[in-house]
Amino acid sequence: MPPSADNTWQRVAVLAVTHHSGAVIGDCLRALAGAEEVVIVDNASDDDSRDIVAGLVPHVRLFHNRVGLGFGNGANIGLGAVTREFVLLINPDAVMAEGAVAKLLAAADRYPGAAMLTPTIIDQHGSHVTSHDVGVLDRGRFPSGRRDPRPEGDLSAHYLSGAIMLLRMQALREVGFFDPDIFLYYEDDDLCLRLRRGGWSLVLVAEAVAAHIGGGSIGTGWDRVWEKFWHISWSHLYITEKYAGRAAMRRIAWPNLIRFALKSLGDALGLRKAKLVRDVARLCGTAGYLLGIPAAIRPDEGVIRPIAPLREPN
Repeated sequence: MPPSADNTWQRVAVLAVTHHSGAVIGDCLRALAGAEEVVIVDNASDDDSRDIVAGLVPHVRLFHNRVGLGFGNGANIGLGAVTREFVLLINPDAVMAEGAVAKLLAAADRYPGAAMLTPTIIDQHGSHVTSHDVGVLDRGRFPSGRRDPRPEGDLSAHYLSGAIMLLRMQALREVGFFDPDIFLYYEDDDLCLRLRRGGWSLVLVAEAVAAHIGGGSIGTGWDRVWEKFWHISWSHLYITEKYAGRAAMRRIAWPNLIRFALKSLGDALGLRKAKLVRDVARLCGTAGYLLGIPAAIRPDEGVIRPIAPLREPN
């Protein structure tokens, strides 16, 4: 039987990182009414995100970063403030179904070796969204675009999406929080790898359900498109080098430089503006990594728990 709502919020804190999230954060927080410990880290929003949060959760601990620090560094600030046994780290554009948090917590008690537990995710239309995968270093061996069926029961995975995560704070304190060198994208892959190498498991809890809009906390505009694809390219190379070495990274980077350069040229000649912005951003993100340009802005080191040294799996 899932824990009662009162017991759930005695053990679980809520954490979200906002960034121009005024259109979605209200629904997210209303679905978590009753949470006693709520931490919001705002990454330089220029909308009403902070006002909405303060109006809905008077007891919130609200951190305001005047410069965007990226998801991982923003989350690290909030994780450093968490006092409960577990934290529900949730994207502002996600909404938990009734009872879903209690079901995640009950699963955490069933699986004491699980450091990360996530719900079944559906989109705004109610369709199942695949949110588990093999590890990032193994995905190239599997067909791209494959769609796994919706799990019928709890599932232990190599990777779980970072959109909604119930995290065991003991495990995070052992392996460290998010990698501060990653600004956006692949930070959940990195955390999954480190948790598993630290001896912890990752569990998708089938009966817990949440809706995720996807991209609703980012906003629109050419600058947002550029930011997204620049960092996807940069972070992919970073995590490849971190875990597979510089030679493996170069085997991806150099062909991508040529591919994105040719695609950008084709986009320009074909007057395909949207694709041009995306492909030039990919080209520049790849080149930026090879040139040693950092992706992340580091806040004061005192608010980030250092990452523990990597340990090879037994």
